[in-house]
Amino acid sequence: MSRRFCPSIITTVAWEGYHFANYEIKITEKNDCYGAVLWPSALVLCYFLETNQDKYNLKDKNVMELGAGTGLVSIVTSMLGAKVTSTDLPDVLGNLHYNVSRNTKDRCRHTPRVTELTWGKDLEKNFPRDSCHYDYIMAADVVYSHPYLQELLNTFQHLSQDDTVIFWAMRFRLDKENKFVDLFQSLFDLEVIYNLPSLKIKLYKAMRKRILS
Repeated sequence: MSRRFCPSIITTVAWEGYHFANYEIKITEKNDCYGAVLWPSALVLCYFLETNQDKYNLKDKNVMELGAGTGLVSIVTSMLGAKVTSTDLPDVLGNLHYNVSRNTKDRCRHTPRVTELTWGKDLEKNFPRDSCHYDYIMAADVVYSHPYLQELLNTFQHLSQDDTVIFWAMRFRLDKENKFVDLFQSLFDLEVIYNLPSLKIKLYKAMRKRILS
């Protein structure tokens, strides 16, 4: 998970470089918007996906990323062969699209799609369950101190089917994170598959609970 900071010589735009899937990935952040900042959980998730390709092969799989932010997870999953839909709120889509497009061009089997997704809003209209099937849902540091956790849970529910695997990386900061985990576990089977106590980061694997008839 090496990284470096490299200010541009020509412009005032700065980027940070990361190395995944045999490529250097250049990420531009927006410091005035926490949704467009790269958080450590995204690095943990990318590292896990790259080093566990034998177990979780993303080639030609349909992948949705929630709260994509700067787009690093979407970029890495695209480079690993997935068909990626990268989503976030309208105010970060410009920076997200810029990062995704410049890092994936001529590097991926499938061109990733960047689109708006507001948690809990117009889900069936924009992502109908009968035609939108996702093999994997990725989420990194989507749970923080905001009032939309129920909407986030509703979004996970809507996008998941019985065979959908969720990879969710989270840094624990506040009590709200623990409460959301409890709420999440009422609907999904949850397993800790990677734990970094020094960073207070856990990576979960989750699937919908089966309803027994």
